Amino acid sequence: MSGASVELASLTFSYGETRMEFDLKVPVSSVIAIMGPSGSGKSTLLNLIAGFETPQSGAVLIDGRDVSADRPAQRPISMVFQENNLFSHLNVEDNVGLGRSPSLRLTQKDRQDIADALAHTGLAGKEHRLPAELSGGERQRVALSRALVRDRPVLLLDEPFASLGPALRREMLSLVRQLHFDHDMTILMVTHHTDDAQLLADKIAFVDDGRIAAFEDTTTMFSPSAPDAFRAYIGS
Repeated sequence: MSGASVELASLTFSYGETRMEFDLKVPVSSVIAIMGPSGSGKSTLLNLIAGFETPQSGAVLIDGRDVSADRPAQRPISMVFQENNLFSHLNVEDNVGLGRSPSLRLTQKDRQDIADALAHTGLAGKEHRLPAELSGGERQRVALSRALVRDRPVLLLDEPFASLGPALRREMLSLVRQLHFDHDMTILMVTHHTDDAQLLADKIAFVDDGRIAAFEDTTTMFSPSAPDAFRAYIGS
C-alpha cells in the first residue's frame, strides 16, 4: 500500500444557512491534522472527501482523478469514526472482515490478511471476542484493523480517540504513526488536541468559518509566526 494525493478544488457545500468552501492540496503519504473551532466544518470536510456528503460544486480528486460522482465504497478511502462503528453481534474477526467483504464471504487469503491486521494492531488472540468484551482502545484498534484490510491509500480519522484517556490516546496515536510508517498511506485526522497534531502531523489545515484559513507545516503553526486566528484557537 502507498498513499495518494488528495485535492479539494473549489468545493462548496451548504448546511442550512452555513456555506462552506474548501480548497486544499494534500501531498502523497503526508499526515494532515485538521483543526479548528467546533462547527467550523472539519467533519464536513472529511465527509465530502469520503462521499458521505455531496458538494454543490467543485471537485474531489484522489491522485488526480475526480471521484466526486463516486459512491463512498468506490473511493480509494477508508474512514475511522469516533464511535468506531462496530457491530455488537459480530466478533472481532468478522467486524474486521467487513472491510474486505460486506457479505463476509472471505477467502483464505482474506482471513490471513485479517489475522495479519489484527496482529499488527495488537489484537492477536482476541479474534472471537465481541465488542462488548473489549476496552475502548481495543474497539478502536478493531476499527483501524478494518481500515487496514480495505487496503486503501487514504485514511480519514474523525476524532477516533477523543473519548479515550490521555495515556490510551497517546498509545493509539503511536499505533497510527507506526501504521503510517509501515503502509505509507495518506492520513487526514480531525483533532482538537494540539499534542495529537504535534506528534503525528506534517502539516495542519486550520478550518475556520467553513474554509481552510491556513495550511502550513506543523512547526510553523506552533510558532510565533502562526496566523493570529490559529494562535487564538489554541490559546497561545
